Amino acid sequence: MSRRVVVTGMGCISPVGNNVKETWESILAGKSGATNITHFDASKHKTRFAAEVKGFDPVALFGAREARKMDRFTQFATAAAVEALAQAGLQIDESNRDRVGIVTGTGIGGIGTLLEQANVLRERGPERVSPFLIPMMIADSAAGMLAIRFGARGPNMAISTACASGNNAIGEATEMIRRGAADAMIVGGSEAAIVPVCMAGLNVMTALSTRNEGPQSASRPFDKDRDGFVMGEGAGVLILEALEHAQGRGAQILCEVSGYGTTDDAHHISAPAENGAGAALSMKLALENAKLIATDIQYINAHGTSTPLNDKSETAAIKTVFGEQAYNIPISSTKSMTGHLLGASGALEAVICTLVIREGILPATINYHTPDLECDLDYVPNQPRKASPKHVMSNSFGFGGHNATLILSRFEE
Repeated sequence: MSRRVVVTGMGCISPVGNNVKETWESILAGKSGATNITHFDASKHKTRFAAEVKGFDPVALFGAREARKMDRFTQFATAAAVEALAQAGLQIDESNRDRVGIVTGTGIGGIGTLLEQANVLRERGPERVSPFLIPMMIADSAAGMLAIRFGARGPNMAISTACASGNNAIGEATEMIRRGAADAMIVGGSEAAIVPVCMAGLNVMTALSTRNEGPQSASRPFDKDRDGFVMGEGAGVLILEALEHAQGRGAQILCEVSGYGTTDDAHHISAPAENGAGAALSMKLALENAKLIATDIQYINAHGTSTPLNDKSETAAIKTVFGEQAYNIPISSTKSMTGHLLGASGALEAVICTLVIREGILPATINYHTPDLECDLDYVPNQPRKASPKHVMSNSFGFGGHNATLILSRFEE
């Protein structure tokens, strides 16, 4: 019989806070993390702002020697994992290390290290390239470094499904616990891709907002005047455990991962299907996996990127799944505040959904001012709302047509 999977710890680094408490307070305050780019000179770029992580000091956290061995995306993942493990109170030692695994998601991985060393190669020659280049840039660097740091020898892998990576990582780790491959998993997503080539590449695709005159109002999911997403960075990490394992050690249970669905549009490498068919199937599969029906879902954390196509497509998909009930479900996009963390977005939003269940407050979609006739649902505009949802859904969709949906539920015996 499939085992129940619960959340016992969470951690994050985000553009609106360097831990869970700071991030949640900013979300409830409707604070945007978007500012002019400081990571590089963006003066020649069409988009000159992003949602950067602020005041993050990896040397203070890890020491200079360890920090140098990690790309920024791995540093984010490590900081979030440390926070999550501390909350969970999970000790990893010889008695359990073979039963604790790690799954991390990232869309792009160590792109900052790759660009830095490409410059070294060009300017100083091949013999001067760092021997840490390959271990630091590969997508599984975060998963491997976390295993080394914490001594977890269970299942370990990285998932890269673009902006669905975080949700896929949590969902696949849940399935590992359900089938008995592990008792506990450190799981999440991390991204650090606010670099010149990524910003340029997304700009020429017309994916990014170009509201340089007002960065904090640029991310406006579901608003008629939306013009693209705001690039973000950071990490979210959850500690997942088999219910009996968590109870056996007296852990505080924050919520339950009750459902997971994943599909692909098989339509276009970067554009979602306009009717949202693949996204709708992902949501339907998550409901079936959780043994729930449409009326059980009381909040949806939308993918809600603020691109013209995504928001229309996701709205259509929600209507396909929920029918008339779609108009009764509060839906919000916290990307209106955090920006789009790409492969880390689903993991950060899982942290936020856990807090929604725990705290009884629905985050707002900020910057929502002009309704779109094709996006006509309840997007919790501009002000958070008190509620007590028992089951919440979180969507993540990515380039390549990837769709991943999680359902988190209030824990009941």
